[in-house]
Amino acid sequence: MKKLVVGILAHVDAGKTTLSEGMLYVSGAVRKLGRVDHQNAFLDTDALERQRGITIFSKQAVFTLPTVEVTLLDTPGHVDFSSEMERTLQVLDCAILVISGTDGVQGHTQTLWKLLERYHIPTLLFVNKMDLDGADRAGCLAQLRERLHDGCVDFTQEREGETLQEQVAMCEEATLERYLETGTVEDGDIRHLIRERRLFPCWFGSALRLEGVEAFLEGLERYAPIPDYPADFGAQVYKIGRDAQGGRLTYLKVTGGSLKVKDLLSGGTGDAGGEAPWEEKADQIRIYSGERFQTTDRAEAGTVCAVTGLTHTRAGESLGSARPMQLPMLEPVLTYRLNLPEGADPHTALRRLRELEEEDPQLHILWNESLREIHLQLMGEVQLEILRAIIEERFGLSVTFDTGSILYKETIAAPVEGVGHFEPLRHYAEVHLLLEPGPRGSGMCFATACSEDMLDRNWQRLVLTHLAERVHLGVLTGSPITDMKITLVAGRSHAKHTEGGDFRQATYRAVRQGLMEAESILLEPWYDVRLEVPAAQVGRAMSDLQRRGGTMEPPETVGEYAVLTGRAPVAGMRDYAAEVAAYTRGQGRLFCTLSGYEPCHNAQQVVEEMGYDPERDVEHTPDSVFCTHGAGYVVKWDQVKAQMHVESGLMRREEEPEISESQPRREARYTGSLAEDAELQAIYERTYGKVERDAFRPQPKAPARTSLDESRYNVRTQNRGPEYLLVDGYNIIHAWDELKELARADLSAARKALMDILSNYQGFRKCEVIVVFDAYKVKGNPGSVSKYHNIHVVYTKEAETADNYIEKVTYELGRKYRVRVATSDGVEQLIILGHGALRVSARMFRMEIEQAEGQIADLIAQNNRKNRKLDQLQYRLGGEQKA
Repeated sequence: MKKLVVGILAHVDAGKTTLSEGMLYVSGAVRKLGRVDHQNAFLDTDALERQRGITIFSKQAVFTLPTVEVTLLDTPGHVDFSSEMERTLQVLDCAILVISGTDGVQGHTQTLWKLLERYHIPTLLFVNKMDLDGADRAGCLAQLRERLHDGCVDFTQEREGETLQEQVAMCEEATLERYLETGTVEDGDIRHLIRERRLFPCWFGSALRLEGVEAFLEGLERYAPIPDYPADFGAQVYKIGRDAQGGRLTYLKVTGGSLKVKDLLSGGTGDAGGEAPWEEKADQIRIYSGERFQTTDRAEAGTVCAVTGLTHTRAGESLGSARPMQLPMLEPVLTYRLNLPEGADPHTALRRLRELEEEDPQLHILWNESLREIHLQLMGEVQLEILRAIIEERFGLSVTFDTGSILYKETIAAPVEGVGHFEPLRHYAEVHLLLEPGPRGSGMCFATACSEDMLDRNWQRLVLTHLAERVHLGVLTGSPITDMKITLVAGRSHAKHTEGGDFRQATYRAVRQGLMEAESILLEPWYDVRLEVPAAQVGRAMSDLQRRGGTMEPPETVGEYAVLTGRAPVAGMRDYAAEVAAYTRGQGRLFCTLSGYEPCHNAQQVVEEMGYDPERDVEHTPDSVFCTHGAGYVVKWDQVKAQMHVESGLMRREEEPEISESQPRREARYTGSLAEDAELQAIYERTYGKVERDAFRPQPKAPARTSLDESRYNVRTQNRGPEYLLVDGYNIIHAWDELKELARADLSAARKALMDILSNYQGFRKCEVIVVFDAYKVKGNPGSVSKYHNIHVVYTKEAETADNYIEKVTYELGRKYRVRVATSDGVEQLIILGHGALRVSARMFRMEIEQAEGQIADLIAQNNRKNRKLDQLQYRLGGEQKA
């Protein structure tokens, strides 16, 4: 019989476990239909799951259809347990995504969709709760096509119907051509489209009433693609668990050949810094279904089983011929300090807690030796409560946690070269690395572009191993770096004195030295937010989200409720769910789904509070070690490049021109091109000519460290120009008393007065000034960009506010250039700060204008004095000539 491994996924409360129960009951696998609210669901086997009514741990059940044996893997739906769900995805043949017919596509639903897309998992959809008021079949299908994929097709209609076949055929051109020739779409074509993720069949029904469940199972059997497995043994480990007696279980899927009892399994890479190689026997093979299991002597390809006797396996490991499993996309964003009860030994507790880390690798249990503290990294408050209960139940420890803190990350804004040299007596290694920023969410990538004539291949591989083996820390807060590509570009070894550990030291120091020179950006986790509140309280909700650093779309009205969707930093949304429940008296609902890391909205405050000094972090030193007269000596990071032995060709060796004290400091431009925004590019090209993309190269040296009043930091100043100043016109007019008075009498005169002030300011500062005025209420207004003397004046188009325009501009320019925004709008300040621009309040900008006007007056006075002296000299010379 064919084997099929199916995972079932959903946003919390969509009815995922209820559908699982219905499938098991209709297929005959269970005789009694369990219910979540009755705490007797077949797959909610843990007491905590039954108590809370949510799935916490992934579990399996086996049922048979006429031609297929199905292994159903039930995964957690709550966002706090997403890491457990994601590990399960990589062993699936196909997935069932459950959608609530009343709630539709939620934020976490879209996260699940992205994961299914990332792992290329064929997906079938079941739209549940269609028996409830408010469930709209046509509306749901339209939303699925709009927010997930236009290949979502309603299969609840008559399967042989002409309309259904036409919709299926439209998913692929080749299928459409065959349909036009033959007038029918074969089942094989449908399976092909599902396998290629071009078609996503949808069934509508009610799992609680068993409506549509039987038709869904028929569709699963008929259309789900069955994979072909190779003859060579392979297996993927997706979970480590414990049985009732505490025995260690390795949950895996056999992906090739077969696994027999007492087979010898092996793993571990044996590479430097990697897992040590191991070999162990499979003592017992168990096929679980709910709490019960059956033992078997042999597991064929396509079987999901639990194996005893293996002590070195880890979740995410591939055995035999199985393809390597990908690193998880979802990561914890909070860290907590664990407080042990009085008298408990921390080392004993740490050893026990390592068992939990085995079962959930994303738990990241850390031991702080200097403070003798245990820290854990988690996804949220619900996971914290569950973990506390598990620790007490399993280990008898009644622990507490502190309030927790955000897990920040760091990246860089522009390419830079890092150099590391390690040469104590009888040791030698030098490494040159090119550090480049990557797309947001891309993680770390390592490569080599070094000639083997310069550095042998084995040493290059060793450098790449050392890059990958460690979590490298940034220099702002000591947080892990991410979204970067690090390329080995040059290096040197010594025929007699180089050892493997020498390149480890040189590699670590090169990364750190490059980060010290780079312009660093602090990143924080952000949520996609959906907030449903009674319509009368939408004002309070909007104010709360703005105050917490969030941005949102205009509210939508759904019946008596207002729905707000947007984004907000995780730091600002902590404990807000309880606040929503309080001020809405239990009627409001908040859904937060992790969307990824973005620039920190209060980077200056975070950096100052953490007080991290990268030069005092001896475990992550940026300094290098050189040798002279038979002894090694330390060279500070900012002097290393002057003493390096290898020239990589990336550095610019010419001296930087000195800047006189009287000359205003300006910062040179980034490498890279201006973003493809038509209006902004037109402004830029009218001023500077056609935009050209320069080759990536490290930024040149500059003498001093930047201050902490910027959202981007550098241990040494980076060249970034040209500088852009965006001014929220009406905001400034109403913030400055003299302009405000003038605006009451004549708004046009106030605008002209502001533009004249800015023209004088631009002439002195030599920055690009763009003043933006709201014109969004002018019906049919297309917007305009014009030149007034030496500044650019923008009138926004219909339905576009100045805030919207400035937010768009800072997002595009702030990633590459120095951008400042003058406004007194607090919400707008947070938005532009998150986009990498600097914010200047109206009051501070007024002071800056007055200072510039004073300096202009001084220059004019100096010129007048010089002119008078020149006139006197000419008069005297004229008199002497006459004499």
